[in-house]
Amino acid sequence: MAVFLVATLDTKGEEAAFVASRLAQAGVDVAVVDAGCLGEPRGQAHVTRDMVFAAAGSSLHEMRQRGDRGIAVGTAARGVAEIVLHEFRAGRVDGVLAIGGGAGTTIGTAAMRALPIGVPKLMVSTLASGEVGHFVGDKDVLMLNSVVDLAGINRISRVVLTRAAQAMAGMLRGGELTHPGDRALVAASMFGVTTPCVQAARAVLEAAGFEVLVFHATGSGGKTLESLAKDGLLAGVLDVTTTELADEQVGGFLSAGPERLTAAGRHGVPQVVSVGALDMVNFHGRATVPERFAGRKLYEHNEHVTLMRTSASECRELGREIGRKLAAARGPAEIVFPGRGISAYDAPGGPFHDPMARAELLAGLEETRGAVPLHHLDLHINDAAFSRFVAERLIALMGASAPSH
Repeated sequence: MAVFLVATLDTKGEEAAFVASRLAQAGVDVAVVDAGCLGEPRGQAHVTRDMVFAAAGSSLHEMRQRGDRGIAVGTAARGVAEIVLHEFRAGRVDGVLAIGGGAGTTIGTAAMRALPIGVPKLMVSTLASGEVGHFVGDKDVLMLNSVVDLAGINRISRVVLTRAAQAMAGMLRGGELTHPGDRALVAASMFGVTTPCVQAARAVLEAAGFEVLVFHATGSGGKTLESLAKDGLLAGVLDVTTTELADEQVGGFLSAGPERLTAAGRHGVPQVVSVGALDMVNFHGRATVPERFAGRKLYEHNEHVTLMRTSASECRELGREIGRKLAAARGPAEIVFPGRGISAYDAPGGPFHDPMARAELLAGLEETRGAVPLHHLDLHINDAAFSRFVAERLIALMGASAPSH
């Protein structure tokens, strides 16, 4: 069992040595990573700061010449993440523990977010009692409040740092988390307006022997789905609800970033993709809709959520984007288009029913999809037949057999 202990030894050398000694007492091998820069290190490191900055494509000399702490921290974060991920892939990292304030937390959690879910990750931070979402990201990072500043060993820091070492040792001894009965994982994307589709498709997939993880397409859900695909944890992806792409393109509040719909393709994960809820862009209350959208078709989903109908031109570009991303996929991919509506609101009599915009979405897909198969079904996305079709296509791509009707 080997833990990489990340700290800036110019400011946290004493504390790092203390944690390392507690880990050693617990029978854990420790590799100390020095991510410091401007001051002189106090204590020995297995991974030196020279190695850290070299891994980030820079050098300690360059960082000291520039004398910019912010740039040094960002560069160290990239370097430590690169080294930790490389060593993990080589089988030399079982967990990561880091200590620090703002700089140390930025550096330590960058390395943690580079690792797959399930690898123990523990950050002892002076910032842990505040907003930490940007440090944790979409990974299972455990944040431990240092209570006092990490400035020497005292009766409070001694307890907190000892517990941190014990917690890491305990996580390492917890054993493998897989179970002999675990089924292959499939990830599916869902929104309230595509729930009937995904629930029915999930039943088909589960009947075929798969375990289905459903992610709410609210930004964080899409990011987590991408992360699982990147980490090699998925047998397939049923990306029915790609609505986060609309928020990214148009400026809504639920974007999952520009990398949405790329990880499965890059890593060869079979995927069946549709256009669920691309008829809408998400804002909070009506007052949060930007003035530039005055005159657009709006629908108040509730007092906290206002939806805006995507225009025909926006739909055309969204189709092009999906086609481009799937055309670049290294694994099997198919597109399924529901010709009668792409959300619960895009139906005859619904607030976002717009056959012209739907036609532009399809045209955009056709422009850029290349050789990727596109199935155009005369169905609504929430029709049971559509759900069964997308599930069975994914099962086929994964090399399994669909259950009998």
